[in-house]
Amino acid sequence: MKFIINKPAFSLLMFFLMSISVSAQDTTLIIDESSNIDTPVEAKLADTATAQKRFKVDGVIGVVGDYIVLESDIDKTYLELKQQSISIDEISRCELFGKLLEDKLYAHHAVQDSIVVPEAEINGRLDQQIDYMISQLGSEEKVYQYYRKSSMEELRRELFEITKANQLAAMMQEKVYENVEVTPEEVRTFFQKIPKEDLPIFGTELEVAQIVIEPELTPEAKQRVIDELKEHRRDVVENGSSFTTKVVLYSDEPGAAARGGLISLNRKSPFVKEFKDVAFALREGEVSQPFETEFGFHIVYVEKVRGQERDVRHVLKIPRVNEATIQEAREKIDNLREKIVSGELSFAEAARSESDEKETKNNGGQLVNPVTGDTRFELTKMDPALSAQVYNLKDGEVSTVYVDEDRTGRKRFKILTVTNRYEEHTADFSKDYEKIKELALNEKRIKAIENWQELKINETYINISDDYSHCDFASNWLQK
Repeated sequence: MKFIINKPAFSLLMFFLMSISVSAQDTTLIIDESSNIDTPVEAKLADTATAQKRFKVDGVIGVVGDYIVLESDIDKTYLELKQQSISIDEISRCELFGKLLEDKLYAHHAVQDSIVVPEAEINGRLDQQIDYMISQLGSEEKVYQYYRKSSMEELRRELFEITKANQLAAMMQEKVYENVEVTPEEVRTFFQKIPKEDLPIFGTELEVAQIVIEPELTPEAKQRVIDELKEHRRDVVENGSSFTTKVVLYSDEPGAAARGGLISLNRKSPFVKEFKDVAFALREGEVSQPFETEFGFHIVYVEKVRGQERDVRHVLKIPRVNEATIQEAREKIDNLREKIVSGELSFAEAARSESDEKETKNNGGQLVNPVTGDTRFELTKMDPALSAQVYNLKDGEVSTVYVDEDRTGRKRFKILTVTNRYEEHTADFSKDYEKIKELALNEKRIKAIENWQELKINETYINISDDYSHCDFASNWLQK
């Protein structure tokens, strides 16, 4: 779908794409470009460079209520966008500064409205973020060096404040438009106002089904990790060994060594039910028996109980499959594919009877788009890995066998088919009502946000550095 994004829409879009930085320091640092410091956003930083090729990368440039914006926050945002492969060529420093001011406005009024983000929730998100960064860069040392910090503890402290501010801003923005709805008549009016030549183009969409076969974990493989975890537990409980040391040395969880497996947990934390059930059944200082989740086998140690929250550490062990079971799984999916291609068995029947993927097997292998919640995937927005597997498939054709990995790193095999195809077309009110309704709702939300911002800017203390007084902000940040 093709649209020209105006400034308010740009602000709403960027809200979901960016990480922001919060700092309590009011410092100025001058760095010479001839130094060895890597500058991922050198092209953008050059916009503010002096004739001597020196540029200011820190210092307070804006104040919104109880929050400040630093010069370096803009540079960090450019870095975040670049990491997400988002083009920064057409995004000015003024636009990013305006977006950061909006985030601070949301966060400030979230605090004023007594919106609270549970610390355990922040730590849960932070744990996932750090694990992902470690998986991408290879080690915790590479992670904190990449972000130019002296230690993981320093990076974690900063990321905690960033994550907290992001969550406050998100919750405040959601509160602004949580009750915004559109009626069928408003949807029709919205659609009729669009000039015929400007009607959106909806790209080709596919409905895709898949069958997944996983190599079987033998009882012997499971028992080996259970016995290992029991031994670790016995060493901690009976001999007083350090649970943290066990995590660092033996856990299969990516990034566990970076924090000793420490997790701040509450009942709403984004962890599987089995894990939370065990953790909340233990008293402070207790270590669980081994138990199984979809990720593998665990033992959990409750380090501290704080009301409805608790700090826990855990060791994760993932059973390993042997080559014989891997080969059996490969032969099984090859045979299934042959039966489907020959017409002996339909794809949906094979998925229901044989697929090991619980989420899709009962629906004939049909995939659900995690973004929209329906079964359609717009080809241009599809996950690149999935797109590569189905792009050239004809309707009803079965793909070759792909080797994939599940979330624990275990190999699995899958085949895919395109069950429906919807070619690119100009928006049609009757055929595309749900998509048009979403566009109308987004427009109404943007207007609600604009009205809220206008009101709050006028009643909030705001100070903008003279260095940015030339900016043509979408909102009245200069309070003219």
